[in-house]
Amino acid sequence: MSSSGVLLAGADFLAALLLLVGLKAMSHPRTARPGVVAAGAGMLLAVLANLFLDAFGRGSLTLAFLALVALFVGGALSAVLSRRVPMTAMPEMVALFNGLGGAAAALLVFARVLAGGTPGPLALGLAVFAAPVGSASFGGSLVAVVKLQDWRLPTGRLPGRRIFTGALIVLSFALFALALLARVPEMRILSAGGALALGFLGGVALTLPIGGADMPVVIAFYNGLTGLAVGFDGVLLHSPAMVVAGVVVGASGTMLTRLMARAMNRSLAAVLFRGFGSPVSSSAPVENEPLATDAADAAVVLAYAREVVIVPGYGMAVAQAQHRLQDLARLLEKRDVRVLFAIHPVAGRMPGHMNVLLAEAGVPYDRLLDLEEANAALAVADAVLVVGANDVVNTDARNNPASPLYGMPVLEVTRAPRVLVIKRGRGRGFSGVENPLFTAENVRLVYGDASEVLGRILASVREL
Repeated sequence: MSSSGVLLAGADFLAALLLLVGLKAMSHPRTARPGVVAAGAGMLLAVLANLFLDAFGRGSLTLAFLALVALFVGGALSAVLSRRVPMTAMPEMVALFNGLGGAAAALLVFARVLAGGTPGPLALGLAVFAAPVGSASFGGSLVAVVKLQDWRLPTGRLPGRRIFTGALIVLSFALFALALLARVPEMRILSAGGALALGFLGGVALTLPIGGADMPVVIAFYNGLTGLAVGFDGVLLHSPAMVVAGVVVGASGTMLTRLMARAMNRSLAAVLFRGFGSPVSSSAPVENEPLATDAADAAVVLAYAREVVIVPGYGMAVAQAQHRLQDLARLLEKRDVRVLFAIHPVAGRMPGHMNVLLAEAGVPYDRLLDLEEANAALAVADAVLVVGANDVVNTDARNNPASPLYGMPVLEVTRAPRVLVIKRGRGRGFSGVENPLFTAENVRLVYGDASEVLGRILASVREL
């Protein structure tokens, strides 16, 4: 092995080690920040080593220069986007970056096809999988971004949709296999390009009918697919760093997909093919009118409780109200009120969305309860404050077999004697399903922007 090969192997090993250490550190909020830095350093080392050592090994200074320009442009764009994108749009950014990872995996194999040569059986199988799946992940992730932005897209159930989608993906695999085996360069390029296009359309067709409420599961699903495609690329290109990164991302994305689907009491097949959660979904209309109250009365309920459970949702994220929510929790704790936060696994629009927002506001990690712990706490709480949550507290999930949400584990906030809900208006949740919770006898709504309402509640509590 040449000296550059030894250096490359050592850099790949160190990069893989940094990635694994970083991922382990990300499992706890106290060590998450250095974990992100360690994983990022590992990936940067892997990219620099593979690009520059390979370039210098070939004696190509032009290639090294182009790699440096690409790294600078990509890094600068990522840094700007990461700083400017608000936390409410973080799901969209995650979906977009994941899609770009799928596109990169597909284009790497496309470049391998352009280089010519007939790969061995193993490399052929990996390439046939990696390229169409990467392009499908790119197409599906772009649709997820658009849906998370609440842009209008057709979501109708066309006859034969599953057969059409499956045919696109199967044809994509077949065309890419043909491209790898073709001896005529023009046929190779046309077949590979057609395979990527069909894979992209397959991802779009698969994701288009899926509603917004299922987007957390979809994001995790495509994250896993992108990881697998990158890992197979690593085997094809003899890059240990890509293999480790791809397998870890693929495995974690697959596990997260299962956890998210289980949190919604749905199978992955139901999410992908039954189209739940679209804007046209609905349950029986709510007949009673919600009972409203004001911030001053809400302050009295919270200030004189012994234990309060707060349920955050996407409305809190939109209003950027997490800091005021933490201020309220601290103020109540000074009055000897025990304050806990109930976090549903699919609250917000991506896994962990609420956890990140509350951690940003300084909420202690031990105050965050998962679904099972939260429901136990709700049974003994004096009051519950729901801030911008809807689907994850929908009582139809437990009581109405006709509801699309029926069977989904939810936070059972009506166990508490008094429930306060901060809500911007009378609209439905992201699933488009009515929520009878808002008309329950022990529930009072405080209408308005979450940040403004919490500000009024804070002022009223201080006056008591």
